[in-house]
Amino acid sequence: MAPFEKRLKGARQMIRNRRIKVSAIEARFGTRYTADTLRALQRRFPKVRFVWLMGADNLAQIRHWQRWQEIFRRVPIAVFARPDYCLRGLAELAAKRFGRWRRKPAKGALLAESPPPAWVFLPIRLDANSATKIRAHRGRG
Repeated sequence: MAPFEKRLKGARQMIRNRRIKVSAIEARFGTRYTADTLRALQRRFPKVRFVWLMGADNLAQIRHWQRWQEIFRRVPIAVFARPDYCLRGLAELAAKRFGRWRRKPAKGALLAESPPPAWVFLPIRLDANSATKIRAHRGRG
């Protein structure tokens, strides 16, 4: 994995939507686990409606995360399709346990207004390129 500063800079360069903010806030909070970071964010910004964004690869293994169920209960979640992980993610424990709170993709725009638990699986156009390959290509120009 690349050094933190390089990953942070790369993430900032990739984001084109002004509503998405890339920050190093976890480093400032001193948090290690996502559940702790979300709790700290909600305390620091009580009027902000956060939505957790993740890929289907993370949905497939989130049950191994520290206090993963708290994440589902704390913020709405948007899950983006990823090659080789869509079916696996949707068949996993988290998708089953929180299945009754899953929204249709057409309702994804309303996710921030939904009280948690609420999540949506977004069947976006799949790109088979690996993150490593994309970073290498971006590095060349």
